[in-house]
Amino acid sequence: MKDELIEKVILWGGTGQAKVVRPILEESGRRVIAVFDDTKGLPPPFPDVPLYEGWKQFPEWLKEQADAGKIGFCISIGNPHGMIRVAFSERLKKHGLKPVSVIHKSAVIEQGAILGEGCQIMANAVIGAEAWIGSQVIVNTKASVDHETILEDGSEVGPGATLCGLIKVQSGAWVCAGATILPRVTIGRNSVVGAGSVVTRDVPEGVTIVGVPAKKIL
Repeated sequence: MKDELIEKVILWGGTGQAKVVRPILEESGRRVIAVFDDTKGLPPPFPDVPLYEGWKQFPEWLKEQADAGKIGFCISIGNPHGMIRVAFSERLKKHGLKPVSVIHKSAVIEQGAILGEGCQIMANAVIGAEAWIGSQVIVNTKASVDHETILEDGSEVGPGATLCGLIKVQSGAWVCAGATILPRVTIGRNSVVGAGSVVTRDVPEGVTIVGVPAKKIL
């Protein structure tokens, strides 16, 4: 089933990201029917949409849905939890729900770019020619992902970040707000590029780098 045929959507994650994606979904003609979050005692993010306690209440909720095969989902959990988005997506697909991408109407997506399932492309973001965006990737407000850049599954690009082209951001990595990555650089799996940093060379897996030029701190 294609994204555009799915009208009912659940959100998995009930904090800030949920508040960002809901209006984008509704602008595209979809309706958020439920929110799930595993955090005990979390206040509902919306007064008009029920909040359920994650995997504890999801099975019973799903049994009550006569049209479960026509319900989509969006994992509204930001980084540093990118690989959790990927894992939750696979789990929900096994229950018959469909991943839905969230693309703001002001985003610019150039010809030849490929977008994976469940990606989130926010307001005024730019995806350059022949960029490749994996599944459960978030490209935040005013971020620029230039030509032939690869964002692997579960990665995230923060607001206002600039990826200059021919870059690879590996699975679960997080490029924070306002960072700049120069061309042909690879950001290793699960690494974090600090806000405002300028990255001039490859970054290994599982580290945090900050500064101008960026250097490892963890």
